[in-house]
Amino acid sequence: MADLQQKDWTKLLSEDNNSVVLDVRTLDEVEELGIIPNALHIDIFKGQGFIDEIQKLDISKKYFVYCKAGGRSAQACAIMNQLGFDNTYNLLGGFTEWEGEVNQI
Repeated sequence: MADLQQKDWTKLLSEDNNSVVLDVRTLDEVEELGIIPNALHIDIFKGQGFIDEIQKLDISKKYFVYCKAGGRSAQACAIMNQLGFDNTYNLLGGFTEWEGEVNQI
């Protein structure tokens, strides 16, 4: 796992067209605040359900993970690393400090 500021997070993301943006916030947060375009949403608070959904993903891809402020996404990256995902990138400051495009749900 790497903790990255938005500038570095988006730069790495733009260099890999086979990567996945993963939003681990609650559905309420996504509906209220929007979502980064093309992000996959899997709520980390689903517990085992979160793990079950993560295990369906391709471990060979890079995952750019964010939450509201960066704490839950760091936790999600750690879980993913334990499950065999080698390339996870946590967005420091999370969606709260996001300065890019946002889609409303």
